[in-house]
Amino acid sequence: MAARPRTHKVNIPNLYCKFDRRTSKVYWQYRHPITGKFIGFGTDGDTAREAAIAANTMITEQQSKHINFLVDMTVKKTTNKEAGIRVSDWVGKYISLLEERLIEGEIKKATFKTRKSCAQVLSKRLPNVRLNNLDTKSIAAILDEYKSEGKNRMAQMLRATWGDIFKEAQHSGEIEPGFNPALATRVPRNKVTRGRLSFSQWKKIFDNAADLQPYLQNSMLLALITGQRRADILNMKFSDVWDGHLHITQSKTGTRLALPLTLFLPEINLSLDDVIRQCRDRVMSKYMIHHSRAHGSSKPGDPVTGNGVTRMFKQARIASGLKFTEGTTPPTFHEQRSLAERLFSAHGINTQTLLGHKTAAMTEMYHDDRGADWITLAV
Repeated sequence: MAARPRTHKVNIPNLYCKFDRRTSKVYWQYRHPITGKFIGFGTDGDTAREAAIAANTMITEQQSKHINFLVDMTVKKTTNKEAGIRVSDWVGKYISLLEERLIEGEIKKATFKTRKSCAQVLSKRLPNVRLNNLDTKSIAAILDEYKSEGKNRMAQMLRATWGDIFKEAQHSGEIEPGFNPALATRVPRNKVTRGRLSFSQWKKIFDNAADLQPYLQNSMLLALITGQRRADILNMKFSDVWDGHLHITQSKTGTRLALPLTLFLPEINLSLDDVIRQCRDRVMSKYMIHHSRAHGSSKPGDPVTGNGVTRMFKQARIASGLKFTEGTTPPTFHEQRSLAERLFSAHGINTQTLLGHKTAAMTEMYHDDRGADWITLAV
């Protein structure tokens, strides 16, 4: 005789289910692997499975930490030396250091989130390895996994963060000076696939933007005449204009710029003052880029979000019918920053100051058109 069918198959360690004929319900229980006591997990199977997996993970981590503690105590007794901090423990301290940097204003919130995430990757992959025993081969193997998946940019961020982890460990005396296996790995190459924007392409997108939200054309003009990042453009207020200049505090770097209202771009035949005047309309708003009519939960005069202007720019780009080089990502709103640099550079403007860059090398990266324009021979 065949066995009766099992409708509640359990393949998670320490999780059990029992059918109660009185109530015609299935009850789930978790058996603690150490104490042997049963804990009721209710009647929801999915919730019980998730809770059991989380409990198993937590107990395994606690047991691992306890074993590590006993090993460290044994090493200290037999050698009379500290065994050395483990990766997971040091990453916890490193994240605390990042929090201090964030509070003191040394790093931005975005930087904090990125480094914390990258640090946790190392902690999850090699938690119990002692920091002073971690070698270049182990780190390179993890980076190679990301590169093989095409995640070269992520590999770059991991390598940079892990290099900083070892630097902080040196400063704290946890490892020997100069020991940094992360920086000994090869720097992952990350080829930028996002296409540059030529002025002729910009003009087609700008023309199609007229059929969308009124703020889109104004945001594009501000992007081209100021060369600033999206966040800084959306933060611009009419009150930032005084003494004949538009005053900008860049949100990413904290750089403070004062751009003269007489700044003129021949390609659009407008000055910065002309563009700011164009941003004024019948709607009362302190923001230059604002909603002129109700849109979703936004009211007239409310500031525009970054996602909103990016989405509108994409719609205008698609409506333009422009085709871009195969294998490249179509240019985004941010590419107007590079276009502004190239246009103003041709007119003799100091674009390093305009963009707020600390080094000329960074400005040179924006100057590279990645083949977007024709190279003209001057005769």
